[in-house]
Amino acid sequence: MTVTTTSSGHILPADWRDFYALTKPRVMTLVIFTGICGLAAAPGSIHPILGFTAILCIALGAGGSAALNQWWEADIDAVMKRTSRRPLPAGRMNPVDARDFGIAISAASVGIMGLAIGWLAAAILAVAIFYYAVIYTIWLKPRTPQNIVIGGGAGAFPPMIGWVAVTGDVTIMPILLFAIIFFWTPPHFWALALFVQSDYSKAGIPMMPVAKGAAATRRQVLIYSIMLVPIAAAPWFVGGTGALYGVIALALSLIFLALSVPVAFRTATPEDMMKPEKRLFAFSIVYLFALFGALVLDRVADYQNWPIPGVTL
Repeated sequence: MTVTTTSSGHILPADWRDFYALTKPRVMTLVIFTGICGLAAAPGSIHPILGFTAILCIALGAGGSAALNQWWEADIDAVMKRTSRRPLPAGRMNPVDARDFGIAISAASVGIMGLAIGWLAAAILAVAIFYYAVIYTIWLKPRTPQNIVIGGGAGAFPPMIGWVAVTGDVTIMPILLFAIIFFWTPPHFWALALFVQSDYSKAGIPMMPVAKGAAATRRQVLIYSIMLVPIAAAPWFVGGTGALYGVIALALSLIFLALSVPVAFRTATPEDMMKPEKRLFAFSIVYLFALFGALVLDRVADYQNWPIPGVTL
Protein backbone atom coordinates (compact mmCIF):
# COMPACT_ATOMS: atom_id res chain seq x y z
CA MET A 1 0.00 0.00 0.00
CA THR A 2 1.36 3.40 -0.97
CA VAL A 3 1.93 6.02 1.71
CA THR A 4 0.70 9.43 0.57
CA THR A 5 3.04 12.28 1.41
CA THR A 6 3.27 16.02 0.97
CA SER A 7 5.26 17.62 -1.82
CA SER A 8 8.29 17.62 0.44
CA GLY A 9 7.98 13.86 0.94
CA HIS A 10 6.82 13.96 4.56
CA ILE A 11 3.54 12.81 6.04
CA LEU A 12 1.78 15.64 7.77
CA PRO A 13 1.14 15.11 11.51
CA ALA A 14 -2.39 13.98 12.29
CA ASP A 15 -4.49 15.64 14.98
CA TRP A 16 -7.74 14.61 16.65
CA ARG A 17 -9.81 15.96 13.73
CA ASP A 18 -8.12 13.52 11.36
CA PHE A 19 -8.85 10.57 13.61
CA TYR A 20 -12.42 11.80 13.94
CA ALA A 21 -12.68 12.05 10.13
CA LEU A 22 -11.56 8.43 9.85
CA THR A 23 -14.79 7.38 11.59
CA LYS A 24 -16.93 8.89 8.77
CA PRO A 25 -19.00 11.00 11.19
CA ARG A 26 -21.79 11.77 8.71
CA VAL A 27 -22.36 8.07 8.11
CA MET A 28 -22.02 7.38 11.83
CA THR A 29 -24.88 9.79 12.56
CA LEU A 30 -27.28 7.50 10.73
CA VAL A 31 -25.74 4.41 12.34
CA ILE A 32 -26.14 5.87 15.83
CA PHE A 33 -29.68 7.04 15.13
CA THR A 34 -30.93 3.69 13.88
CA GLY A 35 -29.17 1.95 16.77
CA ILE A 36 -30.93 4.26 19.25
CA CYS A 37 -34.26 3.64 17.54
CA GLY A 38 -33.79 -0.12 17.69
CA LEU A 39 -32.99 0.16 21.38
CA ALA A 40 -35.88 2.56 22.14
CA ALA A 41 -38.49 0.58 20.18
CA ALA A 42 -37.61 -2.79 21.68
CA PRO A 43 -40.01 -4.27 24.24
CA GLY A 44 -38.70 -4.12 27.77
CA SER A 45 -36.34 -1.64 29.34
CA ILE A 46 -32.66 -1.03 29.85
CA HIS A 47 -30.84 1.10 32.41
CA PRO A 48 -29.94 4.50 30.86
CA ILE A 49 -26.24 3.99 31.53
CA LEU A 50 -26.30 0.57 29.88
CA GLY A 51 -28.32 1.98 26.99
CA PHE A 52 -25.74 4.73 26.52
CA THR A 53 -22.96 2.14 26.68
CA ALA A 54 -24.64 0.04 23.99
CA ILE A 55 -24.98 3.01 21.64
CA LEU A 56 -21.40 4.10 22.37
CA CYS A 57 -20.20 0.61 21.42
CA ILE A 58 -22.22 0.71 18.18
CA ALA A 59 -20.65 4.09 17.38
CA LEU A 60 -17.13 2.86 18.17
CA GLY A 61 -17.64 -0.26 16.07
CA ALA A 62 -18.92 1.76 13.13
CA GLY A 63 -16.07 4.23 13.46
CA GLY A 64 -13.47 1.48 13.72
CA SER A 65 -14.70 -0.32 10.61
CA ALA A 66 -14.82 3.01 8.75
CA ALA A 67 -11.20 3.69 9.72
CA LEU A 68 -10.16 0.26 8.48
CA ASN A 69 -12.08 0.92 5.25
CA GLN A 70 -10.16 4.16 4.68
CA TRP A 71 -6.85 2.53 5.57
CA TRP A 72 -7.39 -0.19 2.96
CA GLU A 73 -8.76 2.15 0.29
CA ALA A 74 -6.28 5.03 0.68
CA ASP A 75 -4.98 4.60 -2.88
CA ILE A 76 -8.50 4.49 -4.31
CA ASP A 77 -9.61 7.51 -2.28
CA ALA A 78 -6.65 9.47 -3.63
CA VAL A 79 -7.94 9.33 -7.23
CA MET A 80 -11.58 10.11 -6.42
CA LYS A 81 -12.57 13.76 -6.18
CA ARG A 82 -15.19 12.99 -3.51
CA THR A 83 -12.67 11.33 -1.17
CA SER A 84 -9.30 12.87 -2.04
CA ARG A 85 -9.27 15.19 0.99
CA ARG A 86 -9.63 12.41 3.52
CA PRO A 87 -6.74 12.19 6.04
CA LEU A 88 -4.82 9.37 4.34
CA PRO A 89 -4.91 10.44 0.66
CA ALA A 90 -4.31 14.05 1.72
CA GLY A 91 -1.11 12.96 3.48
CA ARG A 92 -2.14 14.02 6.98
CA MET A 93 -1.78 10.59 8.60
CA ASN A 94 0.42 7.52 8.58
CA PRO A 95 -1.52 4.49 7.31
CA VAL A 96 -0.27 2.36 10.19
CA ASP A 97 -1.79 4.82 12.68
CA ALA A 98 -5.13 4.65 10.86
CA ARG A 99 -5.05 0.84 10.84
CA ASP A 100 -4.13 0.56 14.52
CA PHE A 101 -6.77 3.13 15.47
CA GLY A 102 -9.45 1.19 13.58
CA ILE A 103 -8.45 -2.14 15.16
CA ALA A 104 -8.24 -0.65 18.67
CA ILE A 105 -11.66 0.98 18.78
CA SER A 106 -13.29 -1.96 17.00
CA ALA A 107 -11.90 -4.41 19.55
CA ALA A 108 -12.83 -2.09 22.42
CA SER A 109 -16.41 -1.78 21.16
CA VAL A 110 -16.93 -5.56 21.03
CA GLY A 111 -15.25 -6.18 24.40
CA ILE A 112 -17.20 -3.47 26.23
CA MET A 113 -20.46 -4.54 24.59
CA GLY A 114 -19.92 -8.14 25.70
CA LEU A 115 -18.97 -7.30 29.27
CA ALA A 116 -21.57 -4.58 29.85
CA ILE A 117 -24.54 -5.63 27.71
CA GLY A 118 -24.24 -9.25 26.60
CA TRP A 119 -22.25 -11.46 24.29
CA LEU A 120 -25.03 -11.93 21.74
CA ALA A 121 -25.11 -8.18 21.04
CA ALA A 122 -21.30 -8.19 21.03
CA ALA A 123 -21.19 -11.06 18.55
CA ILE A 124 -23.56 -9.27 16.16
CA LEU A 125 -21.45 -6.13 16.48
CA ALA A 126 -18.31 -8.12 15.69
CA VAL A 127 -19.99 -9.58 12.61
CA ALA A 128 -21.04 -6.08 11.49
CA ILE A 129 -17.46 -4.78 11.80
CA PHE A 130 -16.01 -7.78 9.94
CA TYR A 131 -18.74 -7.53 7.30
CA TYR A 132 -17.90 -3.92 6.46
CA ALA A 133 -14.14 -3.93 6.91
CA VAL A 134 -13.41 -7.28 5.25
CA ILE A 135 -16.34 -8.75 3.31
CA TYR A 136 -17.45 -5.45 1.73
CA THR A 137 -14.24 -3.39 1.61
CA ILE A 138 -11.68 -6.04 0.71
CA TRP A 139 -13.70 -8.73 -1.05
CA LEU A 140 -16.91 -7.37 -2.60
CA LYS A 141 -16.28 -3.74 -3.50
CA PRO A 142 -13.41 -4.24 -5.97
CA ARG A 143 -14.86 -7.41 -7.52
CA THR A 144 -18.58 -7.22 -8.23
CA PRO A 145 -21.24 -4.66 -9.20
CA GLN A 146 -23.41 -6.36 -6.57
CA ASN A 147 -21.01 -5.05 -3.92
CA ILE A 148 -23.46 -2.58 -2.40
CA VAL A 149 -26.34 -5.08 -2.51
CA ILE A 150 -24.54 -7.76 -0.51
CA GLY A 151 -22.45 -5.25 1.40
CA GLY A 152 -25.57 -3.35 2.44
CA GLY A 153 -25.88 -5.79 5.31
CA ALA A 154 -23.00 -4.01 7.07
CA GLY A 155 -25.05 -0.88 7.68
CA ALA A 156 -28.19 -2.83 8.55
CA PHE A 157 -26.95 -4.24 11.86
CA PRO A 158 -27.22 -1.21 14.25
CA PRO A 159 -31.00 -1.35 14.94
CA MET A 160 -30.74 -5.10 15.39
CA ILE A 161 -27.90 -4.63 17.89
CA GLY A 162 -29.88 -1.95 19.75
CA TRP A 163 -32.90 -4.23 19.93
CA VAL A 164 -30.88 -7.22 21.13
CA ALA A 165 -29.18 -5.06 23.77
CA VAL A 166 -32.60 -4.66 25.40
CA THR A 167 -34.22 -8.03 24.77
CA GLY A 168 -31.24 -10.37 24.71
CA ASP A 169 -32.59 -12.35 21.76
CA VAL A 170 -33.24 -12.16 18.01
CA THR A 171 -36.89 -12.23 16.92
CA ILE A 172 -38.74 -11.30 13.74
CA MET A 173 -38.74 -7.56 14.52
CA PRO A 174 -34.96 -6.96 14.59
CA ILE A 175 -34.68 -9.09 11.45
CA LEU A 176 -37.23 -6.85 9.73
CA LEU A 177 -35.36 -3.71 10.84
CA PHE A 178 -32.23 -5.24 9.33
CA ALA A 179 -34.14 -6.00 6.11
CA ILE A 180 -35.43 -2.42 5.80
CA ILE A 181 -31.92 -0.97 5.71
CA PHE A 182 -30.65 -3.84 3.57
CA PHE A 183 -33.21 -3.11 0.82
CA TRP A 184 -32.96 0.67 1.27
CA THR A 185 -29.19 0.72 0.69
CA PRO A 186 -29.05 -0.12 -3.07
CA PRO A 187 -31.40 2.63 -4.33
CA HIS A 188 -29.89 5.08 -1.85
CA PHE A 189 -26.31 4.35 -2.91
CA TRP A 190 -26.95 3.87 -6.61
CA ALA A 191 -28.67 7.25 -6.79
CA LEU A 192 -25.36 8.69 -5.54
CA ALA A 193 -23.30 6.45 -7.83
CA LEU A 194 -25.18 7.70 -10.90
CA PHE A 195 -24.01 11.29 -10.42
CA VAL A 196 -20.47 10.42 -9.28
CA GLN A 197 -20.03 7.62 -11.82
CA SER A 198 -16.85 9.10 -13.29
CA ASP A 199 -15.16 8.94 -9.86
CA TYR A 200 -15.77 5.20 -9.56
CA SER A 201 -14.77 4.63 -13.17
CA LYS A 202 -11.49 6.47 -12.66
CA ALA A 203 -10.78 4.45 -9.50
CA GLY A 204 -11.59 1.15 -11.21
CA ILE A 205 -14.40 0.28 -8.79
CA PRO A 206 -17.11 -1.85 -10.49
CA MET A 207 -20.11 0.00 -9.08
CA MET A 208 -23.31 -0.85 -10.93
CA PRO A 209 -23.31 2.23 -13.23
CA VAL A 210 -19.70 1.51 -14.24
CA ALA A 211 -19.99 -2.26 -14.69
CA LYS A 212 -23.54 -2.62 -16.02
CA GLY A 213 -24.32 0.86 -17.29
CA ALA A 214 -26.66 3.62 -16.16
CA ALA A 215 -29.78 2.09 -17.74
CA ALA A 216 -29.42 -1.18 -15.81
CA THR A 217 -28.70 0.75 -12.60
CA ARG A 218 -31.83 2.86 -13.04
CA ARG A 219 -33.97 -0.27 -13.43
CA GLN A 220 -32.44 -1.74 -10.29
CA VAL A 221 -33.19 1.46 -8.37
CA LEU A 222 -36.87 1.10 -9.27
CA ILE A 223 -36.98 -2.63 -8.46
CA TYR A 224 -35.51 -2.15 -5.00
CA SER A 225 -37.74 0.85 -4.35
CA ILE A 226 -40.79 -1.29 -5.15
CA MET A 227 -39.60 -4.06 -2.82
CA LEU A 228 -38.96 -1.54 -0.07
CA VAL A 229 -42.67 -0.61 0.21
CA PRO A 230 -43.94 -3.91 1.72
CA ILE A 231 -40.70 -4.52 3.62
CA ALA A 232 -40.89 -1.13 5.36
CA ALA A 233 -44.52 -1.80 6.32
CA ALA A 234 -43.82 -5.40 7.42
CA PRO A 235 -43.33 -4.54 11.13
CA TRP A 236 -46.96 -3.37 11.12
CA PHE A 237 -48.17 -6.39 9.16
CA VAL A 238 -46.65 -8.85 11.67
CA GLY A 239 -48.06 -6.95 14.64
CA GLY A 240 -44.72 -5.64 15.86
CA THR A 241 -45.92 -2.01 15.68
CA GLY A 242 -49.19 -0.13 15.67
CA ALA A 243 -50.99 1.61 12.83
CA LEU A 244 -49.16 4.88 13.46
CA TYR A 245 -45.89 3.38 12.24
CA GLY A 246 -47.64 1.49 9.44
CA VAL A 247 -49.31 4.57 7.96
CA ILE A 248 -46.13 6.65 8.14
CA ALA A 249 -44.04 3.81 6.67
CA LEU A 250 -46.40 3.35 3.73
CA ALA A 251 -46.56 7.10 3.05
CA LEU A 252 -42.78 7.54 3.17
CA SER A 253 -42.16 4.45 1.04
CA LEU A 254 -44.64 5.52 -1.63
CA ILE A 255 -42.92 8.92 -1.83
CA PHE A 256 -39.59 7.09 -2.14
CA LEU A 257 -41.04 4.98 -4.94
CA ALA A 258 -42.49 8.03 -6.70
CA LEU A 259 -39.08 9.74 -6.65
CA SER A 260 -37.43 6.62 -8.07
CA VAL A 261 -39.70 6.54 -11.14
CA PRO A 262 -38.15 9.56 -12.95
CA VAL A 263 -34.72 8.16 -12.11
CA ALA A 264 -35.61 4.79 -13.63
CA PHE A 265 -36.93 6.11 -16.91
CA ARG A 266 -34.35 8.76 -17.72
CA THR A 267 -31.91 8.41 -20.59
CA ALA A 268 -28.22 9.28 -20.62
CA THR A 269 -27.68 12.51 -18.69
CA PRO A 270 -24.54 14.51 -17.78
CA GLU A 271 -23.51 14.09 -14.13
CA ASP A 272 -24.11 17.76 -13.38
CA MET A 273 -27.72 17.60 -14.65
CA MET A 274 -29.02 14.75 -12.52
CA LYS A 275 -31.65 16.53 -10.43
CA PRO A 276 -33.97 13.49 -10.01
CA GLU A 277 -31.05 11.34 -8.88
CA LYS A 278 -29.87 13.96 -6.39
CA ARG A 279 -33.45 14.45 -5.19
CA LEU A 280 -33.85 10.72 -4.57
CA PHE A 281 -30.50 10.50 -2.79
CA ALA A 282 -31.36 13.43 -0.51
CA PHE A 283 -34.82 12.06 0.29
CA SER A 284 -33.43 8.58 0.95
CA ILE A 285 -31.52 9.98 3.93
CA VAL A 286 -34.58 11.82 5.24
CA TYR A 287 -36.60 8.64 4.62
CA LEU A 288 -34.52 6.46 6.91
CA PHE A 289 -34.42 9.03 9.71
CA ALA A 290 -38.18 9.55 9.47
CA LEU A 291 -38.99 5.85 9.22
CA PHE A 292 -37.01 4.87 12.30
CA GLY A 293 -38.25 7.95 14.10
CA ALA A 294 -41.79 6.73 13.39
CA LEU A 295 -40.86 3.38 14.92
CA VAL A 296 -39.98 5.09 18.20
CA LEU A 297 -42.98 7.42 18.03
CA ASP A 298 -45.24 4.40 17.60
CA ARG A 299 -43.66 2.76 20.64
CA VAL A 300 -44.18 5.92 22.71
CA ALA A 301 -47.78 6.24 21.48
CA ASP A 302 -48.46 2.65 22.45
CA TYR A 303 -46.84 3.14 25.86
CA GLN A 304 -48.77 6.36 26.52
CA ASN A 305 -51.95 4.98 24.91
CA TRP A 306 -52.38 8.14 22.83
CA PRO A 307 -55.84 8.40 21.24
CA ILE A 308 -55.65 8.97 17.47
CA PRO A 309 -59.03 9.63 15.81
CA GLY A 310 -59.89 6.96 13.27
CA VAL A 311 -56.78 4.89 14.00
CA THR A 312 -56.61 1.91 16.32
CA LEU A 313 -53.17 1.45 17.82
